[in-house]
Amino acid sequence: MRKLARGLPQTSGVYLMKDRLGHVIYVGKAKNLKKRVTSYFQGSRRFIRAQPKIAAMVEMVCEITTHQTQNETEALLLEGKLIKEYKPRYNTDFTDDKQFLLVRVDLQNEMPRFRLCRNKKEDGAHYYGPFAQAGMLRSTLSEMRKKFGILLADAKPIKLKDGRYKLYDDARAEIFAGHNETTVDDYSKRVEKACSFLEGRAKSWLAELREEMLKRAEALDFERAADLRDIADAMAKTIGKSRKFTRTWPKADENDGIELVRLGEILKLERAPESIECFDISHVSGTFVVASMVRFQSGKPDKRAYRRFKIRAFEGNDDFRAMQEVVGRRYGRLHEEGTYFPELVVIDGGIGQVRAALKAFLLMDVVPPSIIGLAKREETIVFPDERGELKLDFRDPALRLLQRARDEAHRFANQFNADLRSKRIRESILDDFTGLGKVRREALLKYFGSLEKMKKAGVEEIRKVEGFGPKLADRLHLFLQTGQNR
Repeated sequence: MRKLARGLPQTSGVYLMKDRLGHVIYVGKAKNLKKRVTSYFQGSRRFIRAQPKIAAMVEMVCEITTHQTQNETEALLLEGKLIKEYKPRYNTDFTDDKQFLLVRVDLQNEMPRFRLCRNKKEDGAHYYGPFAQAGMLRSTLSEMRKKFGILLADAKPIKLKDGRYKLYDDARAEIFAGHNETTVDDYSKRVEKACSFLEGRAKSWLAELREEMLKRAEALDFERAADLRDIADAMAKTIGKSRKFTRTWPKADENDGIELVRLGEILKLERAPESIECFDISHVSGTFVVASMVRFQSGKPDKRAYRRFKIRAFEGNDDFRAMQEVVGRRYGRLHEEGTYFPELVVIDGGIGQVRAALKAFLLMDVVPPSIIGLAKREETIVFPDERGELKLDFRDPALRLLQRARDEAHRFANQFNADLRSKRIRESILDDFTGLGKVRREALLKYFGSLEKMKKAGVEEIRKVEGFGPKLADRLHLFLQTGQNR
């Protein structure tokens, strides 16, 4: 295993440890795969010797496979997905070892108490948490005792002759709300209010955990971000799957890694889509039909990779055929060159355009990358398969990233369309001037840049263009001013 580990790449990624039967027993992420995996097989490593479970796991490892990622954000996302897929034994054990605190309320008892514990059991009690900050939780319970007059773990209530209970027999009896002597029914109402408060506090803490997770990820502290993610997921499951929690979305320019992770999650991709290509079709009443493709790399425009297309297969207005043509041309070329496809293809349009793009891959008999459409009308995400439409909060960072890609593709297509129309206007006028061949025409357009500048130029300025003598320059000047040939 040491030799295998030393041969791993020094890049970020995820590693899977397998036993002799090929079962995945542990999934981990690493900033440096070689350095991280090698550390498990160095006998001098103190943390290995000090933790029996890790030592036991290492003894079972017979195979290691890795998945390289482009950055730690991808590794974080991929690790979580693989853990959910394989449910490795040792990932579960190590998570349990963290033993975050829970609040246990033994509602089956006549006078329920609020206790701290580290393991949830099927004992009829209610559990809240887990909570990572023990000090904060203990302070909260202390405040709850004062606010609601409830019993904590160390209380020893005394049952009075009349059936009521005396909660405390020391100084604490004077520092909390409600009477120290109370009935079972009255105390039950206190417990109900305290549980509602704790549930609300748990919701608040969950939102804070998620915000802190995003901040940690933005600060590139991915280890802590992963821990917070695990805590938040566990807390959400404990509170209940039906509850929703508010969150503050980061601004679009704060951290593109968060946008990519979020996009990968909502689209259920294997990892965050570091490479995205977006297509748009532009035309004017069926004429000057063109298309654009823009590429975003790590959430940023990669303008050197932008491409634009003239439609060759037909004339007229048919967005579906146009989309099929340009997608086929783009990825047919990449396929022939052996170049990797992007991890996500975004189509500016609805289900018709998306299916046209998919058809291009089917006709080439090539496995397509993930394809989605972004319909402008309601900013709806559409899929080429049986999945229904997806509408995101307009503040969602994933939607913002898709909008930026779509808007950039739209801008680039429209600019190409405008350039073609302008060029056609220039060329149509010069077509009427006799004696002007292709070489001289291109020389004119290159020198002046626009028809307007050409019209404003004098004879001497036109003579500076290669291929134009005094007579030809004089004729062209007269033509541009009056429209007359001579």
